[in-house]
Amino acid sequence: MMAQTPVLTLTLNPALDLSARVTKMRAGPKLRMTDPVYEPGGGGVNVARAIHELGGQVTAWAALGGSTGARHEALLRAQGVTVLRFDAPGDTRQSWAITDSHNQQFRLQLPGADWTQADAARALDDIVAHADGLVVLSGSQPPGLDAGFAQQLARMLARGRMVADISGAPLSRLLQNPDAAAPIYVLRLDQGEAEEQAGYGLPQIGDVLDFAQKLVARGVARHVCIAHGANGSVLAGPDLALHCRPPQVAVASKVGAGDSFTGGFTLALARGQDMAQALQAGTAAAAAAVMTQGTALCRRADVQAILPECTLHTLRA
Repeated sequence: MMAQTPVLTLTLNPALDLSARVTKMRAGPKLRMTDPVYEPGGGGVNVARAIHELGGQVTAWAALGGSTGARHEALLRAQGVTVLRFDAPGDTRQSWAITDSHNQQFRLQLPGADWTQADAARALDDIVAHADGLVVLSGSQPPGLDAGFAQQLARMLARGRMVADISGAPLSRLLQNPDAAAPIYVLRLDQGEAEEQAGYGLPQIGDVLDFAQKLVARGVARHVCIAHGANGSVLAGPDLALHCRPPQVAVASKVGAGDSFTGGFTLALARGQDMAQALQAGTAAAAAAVMTQGTALCRRADVQAILPECTLHTLRA
């Protein structure tokens, strides 16, 4: 087994994911779903599943509650992923990805139970007690949790380097009030999130790089990675400006591409590879994920086949 540093993924708001098919989505009549598949989901959980699929060692810290949380945990353990269960308030939420006969996909998500300040304090203490090596915070936050949770955790991590793939209010807080004394190690955004935070479009790779470099210069993160759809991803850091483009692949579902990227990227770093190799590994994993149906993530064989075809370019530093 290839040597690697420890990886701990964090999922504050997991979901039990259902993917199914219908002939046509329309209002009014009962819609009979077929081919239902249940999977343990949530950003960090999916990152852990991707790392496990790629042959890596990973521990998934997940906040789970109620009967749905128990089912989620059982499914995750059945896949061979090591789980650290944190007892969360309420019942774990569910989400649905419904695909019609024209391959249009409809995604519905529940919000999750409210957290108190005491829940947040328990979670921080529990995470810090188990954190070592690379710590991946990915996915949404449950209602009631302060938007500054990610930054508070980054300040508390003495032994861990944080890879963050967050959105909404937590991402806005991070970008508006960066903490240069405790920066995120790697921050990942997709194109929509980057454009929303920038307040303008980022149509070209050069535009994406400029925005990523601004975030690095402001101390938001040591490295900033921004996805640009089928064009791949851009990575900026100290004296680092890279772009990796995947080959064209048949798209079955875009669900899971971001989490697969983060899994492939993080595993490469954990195995001692440099940022360029990690970007290439993440790009291959994301491309492999869109080839799978429903909420399925990347497959190791697909990633291995795609990796040599992911072209890496050095941009202006």
